[in-house]
Amino acid sequence: MIKTKRWNDPVEDDDGTRLLITRLWPRPYRKDEVPHDAWEKDLGPSKSLHADWLGKRGRSISWDKFTQRYITEMQDQRPKIEALASRVASGENITLLCSTRCEDARTCHRTLLKGLIEEVLAP
Repeated sequence: MIKTKRWNDPVEDDDGTRLLITRLWPRPYRKDEVPHDAWEKDLGPSKSLHADWLGKRGRSISWDKFTQRYITEMQDQRPKIEALASRVASGENITLLCSTRCEDARTCHRTLLKGLIEEVLAP
C-alpha cells in the first residue's frame, strides 16, 4: 500500500516506511523532530520547479505545467521509483511525506509520485 501525507500528519500504525520526499529540509525543524524513516530529496521537485510553482520568479506556473516538468524530472529517478514499487509489491507499506504547506494532495507532487510508483506496479 502507498499512502501520502504531510510530514506533520499523525503517524498511524499502517504507515509503514515513512519517506520524506521534499528537496529542502522542513525548517526550522531538526531531523529528530520530523517523524520519518528516510529522506529521499531527489524524489522532490527541483529547486527551480518548486520556485516556479510558488511564483518566486514571476507568475506561478499552472498545475498542468508543474505536472509535466515533475514527471520529466523523475525520469532520472526511475531506478528509485522502481525500487519503491518493488517494496510495495512485496507487501511493504510506504507513506510519501511532503511539506506541511502542501494541504491539498490533489496539487502535490506526493500524489504524482504515488501515481508513478503505481504505473510501475500495473501489469
